[in-house]
Amino acid sequence: MKKNSFFRFFRTREFTVTIILLLLVILFGMTTKNFLNPSNIRNLLLQVSTIGIASIGMTTIIITAGIDVSAGSILGIVAVVAGKTALSGYPIWLIFLLALLVGALLGSLNGFIIGFIGIPPILVTLGTMSFLRAMVYQLLGGKWIGSYPPFPDSFRKVGTGVFYGIPIPVWIMLGLVLIFMYYLRYRPTGRYIYATGNNIEAARVSGISVKKILFFVYILAGMLYGVAGYIMASRTGIVQTNTGAGFELSVIAATVLGGTNILGGEGTVVGSILGALLVAVIKNGMILMNLPALLEGLIVGAIIIGSVIADILKTREGKR
Repeated sequence: MKKNSFFRFFRTREFTVTIILLLLVILFGMTTKNFLNPSNIRNLLLQVSTIGIASIGMTTIIITAGIDVSAGSILGIVAVVAGKTALSGYPIWLIFLLALLVGALLGSLNGFIIGFIGIPPILVTLGTMSFLRAMVYQLLGGKWIGSYPPFPDSFRKVGTGVFYGIPIPVWIMLGLVLIFMYYLRYRPTGRYIYATGNNIEAARVSGISVKKILFFVYILAGMLYGVAGYIMASRTGIVQTNTGAGFELSVIAATVLGGTNILGGEGTVVGSILGALLVAVIKNGMILMNLPALLEGLIVGAIIIGSVIADILKTREGKR
């Protein structure tokens, strides 16, 4: 059994992504001057942290055969709330708590409509994406915050601080990865999430409250978007009307690229973090190679399409 498990690892998406990642690091390291520069590696890890934290939440949603295209807009709202409360002099612990609460409330809106009313996730989250993006514009009044007056140093410390040579946001991401690895694998609710994505009718028959599970995963994802929003505002030191715009594309790309099956029932947190790292490396390398920004969207979009096709083919083969 152990031998079979060992060889099975080499057929997983995680192994494939790891190999591609190593090849890209070698490629960008050889073709650009600054890719392997310590400061660039630090910026790369900081970028991965926000995408990675959000992708943990997206993983739980896609495992249930759902989707959330409102992730960037929720992040934007949380960043605005965190920024405004920081400028008002609120203590850091309260700002972080507010970020979690706002993220959870916005996620619960998606979860309630999807889980209890039964409207498809793509329609619900498209609607909340547009509504919340308009709210970001309304709350900011078309202006930026954080440039003048600047955010307090205490607020910036979480996003820019370093602990044992590693950025604090990366430590937060790693801690969340460990928690959710355990939770999804060993806790009953984690197993119910997989069961819901595998076969929703079978899950209902077996006594699982599918409505509550769907409600729960969107709240959970909203909280993680809240953490990512707090970190982004703290790291960049500025919140503007387009904060978080397009963020959901990177998060979905990282999640499906890391092996979370878009059809549900399959996926791992580790795979999603590897996917986030791959997306960040591609973006960073393209910037250093002075390639057009338009190519970034094209490549990330192609990654999503390719991963979805691979998942569909894999599912069909499994049914045969």
